[in-house]
Amino acid sequence: MSTASTQLPEGRYGRSSDERADHKLRIAGAVLGTLLLVLIGYFAYHYVGQNKISGEVIAFDAKPSAVEVHLEVRKDSGASGYCTVRSQSADGAEVGRADFRFDGDATRIDKVVTLRTTAPGTTAELLGCHAD
Repeated sequence: MSTASTQLPEGRYGRSSDERADHKLRIAGAVLGTLLLVLIGYFAYHYVGQNKISGEVIAFDAKPSAVEVHLEVRKDSGASGYCTVRSQSADGAEVGRADFRFDGDATRIDKVVTLRTTAPGTTAELLGCHAD
Protein backbone atom coordinates (compact mmCIF):
# COMPACT_ATOMS: atom_id res chain seq x y z
CA MET A 1 0.00 0.00 0.00
CA SER A 2 1.14 3.49 -0.72
CA THR A 3 0.13 6.71 0.93
CA ALA A 4 -1.15 9.63 -1.06
CA SER A 5 0.80 12.85 -0.86
CA THR A 6 -1.17 15.96 0.11
CA GLN A 7 1.43 18.42 -1.17
CA LEU A 8 1.12 20.06 -4.56
CA PRO A 9 3.90 19.54 -7.08
CA GLU A 10 6.60 22.16 -6.65
CA GLY A 11 6.62 25.11 -9.04
CA ARG A 12 3.37 24.14 -10.72
CA TYR A 13 0.75 26.23 -8.97
CA GLY A 14 2.72 29.20 -7.53
CA ARG A 15 3.25 29.94 -3.85
CA SER A 16 0.76 28.73 -1.27
CA SER A 17 -1.20 31.19 0.85
CA ASP A 18 0.86 30.15 3.90
CA GLU A 19 4.09 31.17 2.17
CA ARG A 20 2.59 34.54 1.19
CA ALA A 21 1.42 35.14 4.76
CA ASP A 22 4.86 34.20 6.12
CA HIS A 23 6.51 36.62 3.70
CA LYS A 24 4.18 39.47 4.76
CA LEU A 25 4.80 38.71 8.44
CA ARG A 26 8.57 38.81 7.89
CA ILE A 27 8.32 42.19 6.18
CA ALA A 28 6.05 43.57 8.93
CA GLY A 29 8.42 42.24 11.61
CA ALA A 30 11.45 43.78 9.92
CA VAL A 31 9.72 47.16 9.60
CA LEU A 32 8.54 47.15 13.23
CA GLY A 33 11.96 46.02 14.47
CA THR A 34 13.65 48.83 12.55
CA LEU A 35 11.20 51.40 13.94
CA LEU A 36 11.83 50.13 17.48
CA LEU A 37 15.60 50.45 17.05
CA VAL A 38 15.24 53.99 15.67
CA LEU A 39 13.00 54.96 18.61
CA ILE A 40 15.45 53.55 21.17
CA GLY A 41 18.33 55.34 19.44
CA TYR A 42 16.45 58.65 19.47
CA PHE A 43 15.66 58.45 23.19
CA ALA A 44 19.22 57.35 24.03
CA TYR A 45 20.67 60.28 22.09
CA HIS A 46 18.22 62.72 23.64
CA TYR A 47 18.97 61.48 27.16
CA VAL A 48 22.74 61.18 26.87
CA GLY A 49 23.62 63.68 24.16
CA GLN A 50 21.31 66.50 25.15
CA ASN A 51 21.75 66.27 28.92
CA LYS A 52 23.92 69.29 29.70
CA ILE A 53 24.13 68.82 33.47
CA SER A 54 24.22 65.73 35.66
CA GLY A 55 25.30 64.95 39.19
CA GLU A 56 25.59 62.40 41.93
CA VAL A 57 25.71 62.30 45.72
CA ILE A 58 29.19 61.32 46.88
CA ALA A 59 28.50 61.40 50.63
CA PHE A 60 26.24 63.02 53.18
CA ASP A 61 26.36 63.84 56.88
CA ALA A 62 23.06 64.02 58.78
CA LYS A 63 22.77 66.54 61.61
CA PRO A 64 19.73 67.31 63.81
CA SER A 65 18.35 70.14 61.65
CA ALA A 66 20.31 69.81 58.40
CA VAL A 67 22.04 67.38 56.07
CA GLU A 68 25.38 68.26 54.51
CA VAL A 69 25.52 66.74 51.03
CA HIS A 70 28.70 66.34 48.96
CA LEU A 71 27.61 66.68 45.31
CA GLU A 72 29.67 66.05 42.22
CA VAL A 73 28.17 67.86 39.23
CA ARG A 74 29.29 67.42 35.61
CA LYS A 75 28.10 69.91 33.02
CA ASP A 76 28.97 71.48 29.71
CA SER A 77 31.28 74.48 29.86
CA GLY A 78 29.21 77.62 30.23
CA ALA A 79 25.99 75.72 30.97
CA SER A 80 24.02 76.66 34.04
CA GLY A 81 21.36 74.80 35.91
CA TYR A 82 20.28 73.37 39.21
CA CYS A 83 20.14 70.07 41.05
CA THR A 84 17.30 69.07 43.37
CA VAL A 85 18.20 67.26 46.60
CA ARG A 86 15.84 65.87 49.23
CA SER A 87 16.13 64.20 52.61
CA GLN A 88 13.82 61.77 54.35
CA SER A 89 13.39 60.81 57.98
CA ALA A 90 13.63 57.25 59.30
CA ASP A 91 9.89 56.70 58.71
CA GLY A 92 10.18 57.77 55.04
CA ALA A 93 8.60 61.22 55.38
CA GLU A 94 10.26 64.00 53.39
CA VAL A 95 11.88 66.45 55.81
CA GLY A 96 13.77 68.68 53.38
CA ARG A 97 14.04 69.55 49.69
CA ALA A 98 16.04 72.26 47.94
CA ASP A 99 17.44 73.30 44.58
CA PHE A 100 21.12 74.19 44.33
CA ARG A 101 22.38 76.26 41.37
CA PHE A 102 25.56 75.55 39.43
CA ASP A 103 26.91 78.22 37.07
CA GLY A 104 30.24 79.05 35.53
CA ASP A 105 32.67 77.58 33.03
CA ALA A 106 33.88 74.61 35.11
CA THR A 107 32.83 71.24 33.70
CA ARG A 108 33.20 69.32 36.98
CA ILE A 109 32.16 70.78 40.33
CA ASP A 110 32.62 69.17 43.75
CA LYS A 111 30.60 71.06 46.31
CA VAL A 112 29.27 70.43 49.80
CA VAL A 113 25.79 71.95 50.17
CA THR A 114 23.65 72.21 53.29
CA LEU A 115 20.04 71.06 53.10
CA ARG A 116 17.92 72.41 55.98
CA THR A 117 15.46 69.88 57.39
CA THR A 118 12.35 70.10 59.55
CA ALA A 119 13.30 66.94 61.47
CA PRO A 120 16.41 64.75 61.62
CA GLY A 121 17.09 63.43 58.12
CA THR A 122 18.54 59.98 57.49
CA THR A 123 19.05 60.17 53.73
CA ALA A 124 20.25 62.52 51.02
CA GLU A 125 18.83 61.78 47.57
CA LEU A 126 19.58 63.57 44.31
CA LEU A 127 16.25 63.82 42.46
CA GLY A 128 17.80 65.21 39.29
CA CYS A 129 19.68 67.99 37.60
CA HIS A 130 18.24 70.33 34.98
CA ALA A 131 19.87 72.83 32.64
CA ASP A 132 18.37 76.29 32.23
